[in-house]
Amino acid sequence: MGGKWDHDLRKVAFSLPLPAVRRTFAISSLFFAWICANGAVWDAVQVFAWARMFAGYAHALPVGAALRETFDPGKPCEICMAVAKAKEAEQKQAPRPLERSTAKLVLACETQEKIQMVPLPRAWPAVPDRTGVIRREPVPVPPPRGTLA
Repeated sequence: MGGKWDHDLRKVAFSLPLPAVRRTFAISSLFFAWICANGAVWDAVQVFAWARMFAGYAHALPVGAALRETFDPGKPCEICMAVAKAKEAEQKQAPRPLERSTAKLVLACETQEKIQMVPLPRAWPAVPDRTGVIRREPVPVPPPRGTLA
């Protein structure tokens, strides 16, 4: 098909820094999961609701009055009420904090075995002779004599 363009696209595709993109994506995903686990999503939704309320009030009122109306606890919007209800339900589902006690927690069912010290044997095992086996019969041929003598 395209010839020249296919070659250029392959160059661009292989020159992308994939490890950097993967690393950034992994860090962003981990950060988003951490935010979700800590319940900060409801805080972000609450900020969105305040911004929406402020923008609505700022069309008809001065800035100071719009801020007062936005943060007036007697006039929450639908989103603010939903966030409050969700946070309340989250607090009910949260586990109670553990009471600290002075007793130690046993994390394993096994009991620790006592260490026994075993005395070393007094005599070391015999070391074999390092010189090799001693010949008991005579050598069958006389040893060669040097011609230099």
